[in-house]
Amino acid sequence: MGATPISPWQEPFRGGYPDPRAIGLSGLESLRAAVSGRGVRPPISHLVGMTLTEVDEGYAVFEMPASGWFLSSQDQISAGALMMLADGSLGCAVLTGLASATPYTTAELSMSFLKPCASSGTIRAVGRLLHIDPPLALSDVWVEDGRGERVAHGTSTCMVLPPLEGIDHPGELPRVDSPAYETPDPYERAPIGEPIPWEEWRSMSGVDILARQITGELPQPPIHYLTGMTLREASEGSVAFTMPASEWLTSPLRTVQGGAIAMLAHAAFATAVTSTLEPGSAYRPVDVKVNFLRPVFPDGKDLVARGIVTHRGRTMVATATGSTMILAERPPVA
Repeated sequence: MGATPISPWQEPFRGGYPDPRAIGLSGLESLRAAVSGRGVRPPISHLVGMTLTEVDEGYAVFEMPASGWFLSSQDQISAGALMMLADGSLGCAVLTGLASATPYTTAELSMSFLKPCASSGTIRAVGRLLHIDPPLALSDVWVEDGRGERVAHGTSTCMVLPPLEGIDHPGELPRVDSPAYETPDPYERAPIGEPIPWEEWRSMSGVDILARQITGELPQPPIHYLTGMTLREASEGSVAFTMPASEWLTSPLRTVQGGAIAMLAHAAFATAVTSTLEPGSAYRPVDVKVNFLRPVFPDGKDLVARGIVTHRGRTMVATATGSTMILAERPPVA
């Protein structure tokens, strides 16, 4: 029996961050430089393949392949993967409207899911700036799958911070070429892991399936091996996940991307719903809303997300809430 391949998130991260002098550019100038390939790609781009492809005033488009790495245990493209892509477009749409040396941060991300995303082709997120009047900025995004069908819609509220003083325009920054790597980026490789077969869902309750997944009797999905997101606890109506605050998940701001945090939160409360399912049942996520309280830095420590079902009915199957916390001064969970 061969050794299990190392998970991508356990490898040294790839990519880098903008030249610090780029803060002297307007938001639109910095994004146009990124589209033209004048800077290095951030780590999260190397991990999942999300790339800024179009930008104009009040408009930003990200694309990424519908990689098999994004499959969940239910054999669907994870809603969390869509949130990572959407967060890029939402934030950059706001950035197009900001003057030089003007920081901003995402305060709220809300997504509604319209239909399952096709598991082939290219996923596209088209973000628009709706309103900007510091300290608030609003943006929205449509997510389209490889068939060109809209599969999700999202909105974001950003806080625009006071401009930094004493920052000069840097002029034309030198082109920085991304380094060459000996192996393909993680999203380009053959996925590790697999969804749970339908026969198991048909014969066991949700909580029994989750318990067997924790013990290793049932497989982990590819998204687990890509990001390190792991189900740790499960009882009926309540679950807990962990995910390392890895540098692989960082955006050009050098912090863990908000969409990645939202992915973890969504996994917790969606799986809490899974824990209530009877054999042969299924569910589809409808919406998610995440409020961000502070940045998460890539220190390798575990983020912990707990999801709890607060209501379960017949038509609207369940409503769940979740929370995510950082366990400070503790080593990552093994």
